[in-house]
Amino acid sequence: MSGERLAVGEIELEVVRHGAGRAIVLLHGFQPIDSAARFVELLARHGEVIAPSSPGFGHSERPEDFDTVYDLVHLYLDLLDVLGGGVTLVGFSFGGWLAAEVAAACSHRIDKLVLVDPLGIKVGDRETRDILDIFNASPEEVRRSSWHDPERFAPDFNAMSDEALVVYARSREALCLYAWHPYMYNPQLPRWLGRIKVPTMLLWGESDLVVTPDYGRAYSRLIPGSRFELIDRAGHHPEIEQPEAFAERVSRFLEE
Repeated sequence: MSGERLAVGEIELEVVRHGAGRAIVLLHGFQPIDSAARFVELLARHGEVIAPSSPGFGHSERPEDFDTVYDLVHLYLDLLDVLGGGVTLVGFSFGGWLAAEVAAACSHRIDKLVLVDPLGIKVGDRETRDILDIFNASPEEVRRSSWHDPERFAPDFNAMSDEALVVYARSREALCLYAWHPYMYNPQLPRWLGRIKVPTMLLWGESDLVVTPDYGRAYSRLIPGSRFELIDRAGHHPEIEQPEAFAERVSRFLEE
């Protein structure tokens, strides 16, 4: 397992790479993917895991004029060109939104698509809160909504090093920059999800209150032929709370 740098055009990204074989590209959620995460090790048994940190997240620098979701989408389209065809694209939360946008724009570069508690659409009316506002809700509500077992899995900021806290805050600032308005969704995306023609699975933590399973079912209905599966005893981050169950679902899907 290694933490490396990956050049995509003129942008250099921090990247975790682990394993060998077919490419499994992971697009992270609110925070970059931890190289020591158990699910990374498990997925690497089925291919080469490639997990970049988006510009502004982790230790990836952000160009001054790089500040929209579509900057990220085009960056990852370029990454697919660098890797060549036949990748599995896995997107988590905010990264699930990016993965859905990439797949809608360029399905022929992707073999299979896995969306894990993705954001990116609005399913209710203007008075309905589809996505928890993690910037304005109380820290305790965010903690409670994000995890099935927050006492075990929620970040302990008191135990973090100063460097880790800076990276966490930097990533949160980048998320705010990209996804503040409209908050965490693209009004046009539902129209284009029907363009996704590759086998697609949506995995959802049963206890997710950031975006509920009903939101996930609505998402799945917009992608032709997609399947929707719940993971028990998990919130918004099932890959962290239930890594074995998560990796088993993904590996089974890859082998089909």
